[in-house]
Amino acid sequence: MKWGILSTAKIGTEKVIPAMQESDQLEILAIAGRDLEKTREVAENMRIPRAYGSYEELLADPSIEAIYNPLPNHLHVEWTIKALEAGKHVLCEKPIGLDTEDAKRLISARDKSGKQVLEAFMVRHHPQWLEARKIVESGQIGTLTTVQSIFTYFNADPNNVRNKKDIGGGGLLDIGCYCIVGPRFITGKEPVRVVSLMDKDPKFGTDRLVSGMLDFGSGLQASFVCGTQSAAVQRVHILGTEGRIEILMPFNAVPENEAVIRVAGQKQPGFDDAREIKFPVCNQYTLQGEAATAIFAGESPVDYPIEDAIANMQILDAFARSAKTGSWEMVKS
Repeated sequence: MKWGILSTAKIGTEKVIPAMQESDQLEILAIAGRDLEKTREVAENMRIPRAYGSYEELLADPSIEAIYNPLPNHLHVEWTIKALEAGKHVLCEKPIGLDTEDAKRLISARDKSGKQVLEAFMVRHHPQWLEARKIVESGQIGTLTTVQSIFTYFNADPNNVRNKKDIGGGGLLDIGCYCIVGPRFITGKEPVRVVSLMDKDPKFGTDRLVSGMLDFGSGLQASFVCGTQSAAVQRVHILGTEGRIEILMPFNAVPENEAVIRVAGQKQPGFDDAREIKFPVCNQYTLQGEAATAIFAGESPVDYPIEDAIANMQILDAFARSAKTGSWEMVKS
């Protein structure tokens, strides 16, 4: 399948494109940017055959079958719709939009085009997450009670898109979305209500530290902390009545290293009694690209359609409302 890339964004050039190029199931045929000279340089360095000086030119290329959209958050829906209208399938970076209403526009665009739109949550393709969910479903750790996540980094660059409020910057949309999709993936359930505490940067106006809780009903809970101006760390703990799972590098698994999860019983805190499960070296972005290609080619069912991305967006919106009201907010369907 022939792919085109919208923009020379770092997430694409540094992580996603090189990973996709490792696969023999797809080909990165073209890349587009607003600066043709820069785009040509990127294309040459990354061995991409075609470079376009505008996104419109790339979408007009009849040989391109699928688009990867790593544009800033406020451009996700706009250019995904344009790609659909041009007859292309789309893999769009998370979050799928700025809010639920923004994201819902993709449903009619998808249906009208007959093409597919997928949200790029690469973690759902990594074997460590698949194995963690399998262990939970098997009952090895008893009845699932809670999923706890932490995901932080430090970035105070005023020119970085993550620190620009008007284009969808802030920690909740950038990394908090992982702390929502993770528990949804593990539990197979949707939260009924959420509550959050949010601290905003006085200069940027963006949320730089967010704590949140998700109530799935029947005693099942999840909680998280995400931040953009804290020491970098990420971890996921999955607790049951008879055991626990720890995912050591849940979101940015290093493709050159073995991924590791720990599974332990009911003993005191610590993992002295844990068994480690190690996974062969793999790149979750490669797996994501291959999965998307198979879906676009009609060779695999659509496991997470655009409706799933909208469900995640509804939860993000509820957290944003809770930060303003200071109370629990229902997740609107």
